[in-house]
Amino acid sequence: MRAVRDRVRVVVQGRGRRGRRAGLAGVLWAAAEMAVTVGVVVLLLVVHQVWWTNRQALAGAREQVQALEDEWADDAGGAGGPVLSGESGEAGKSGESGASGESDGSGIEPGVGSSGDSGGVPEGVVPSAGSGSPEHRPAAAAYAVLRIPRLGLVVPVAQGVDKRSVLDKGYAGHYPGTGQPGAQGNFALAGHRNTHGEPFRYINRLRAGDELIVDVRGRRYTYTVGKTLGETSERDTGVIAPVPRSSVKPGEGYSEPGAYITLTTCTPEYTSKYRLVVWGTLKR
Repeated sequence: MRAVRDRVRVVVQGRGRRGRRAGLAGVLWAAAEMAVTVGVVVLLLVVHQVWWTNRQALAGAREQVQALEDEWADDAGGAGGPVLSGESGEAGKSGESGASGESDGSGIEPGVGSSGDSGGVPEGVVPSAGSGSPEHRPAAAAYAVLRIPRLGLVVPVAQGVDKRSVLDKGYAGHYPGTGQPGAQGNFALAGHRNTHGEPFRYINRLRAGDELIVDVRGRRYTYTVGKTLGETSERDTGVIAPVPRSSVKPGEGYSEPGAYITLTTCTPEYTSKYRLVVWGTLKR
């Protein structure tokens, strides 16, 4: 009888070990399934952010450029095209100021926090009227087209630097309070470097002498790239001042009044730690 009890005890103990092993295997299997699920979700999010947002923004930006050019052609009676090629010069003086206190999420963030997700354009903000102005278009509405031949870039320009209503549409955003195309002062723009159309992804490839062309309802303003600033702080508001000059790196920028254009975006790629800046001057 004792031998039988010993054999029973051995069998029961064996089943206990197998049960524990089966339980551990179940836990590991569940953890593996969860890891795979999380990985798939993360992959889908990356695909959406990097690929799908680009497709959407690029398509929308192209449609906006075409709509603007059609509108300008209609205004011109359908003859001669939307712009007067090669026309430049001042579009009138404007009371440009430096930073406006807006957050762009991609370009310089004048005097506010570093999240890049807050801020935006106050409702109804538009530049003053003039032959080179947006002519009282509502905030965030595209009113100009930026062309960069070296990069093969054609992108609509909208008033304001709000992420959702401007930059995430694949537009270049015009910093409120900065100059108008062709005017004395600094026509300052922000654009995404990665995702959402990434119009400014390759502006680091621009070199002195490259052309930056801005079309605005019947007029064309051609700027020439003069200087670049490879890296500066997101709070360096000096780069979008009427006379653009870095307040972080005082040796970078200009010292004389003129008609300037400034392009700003994030750097390094896929981060928003610093800002990359390209400056140009209006051809006379």
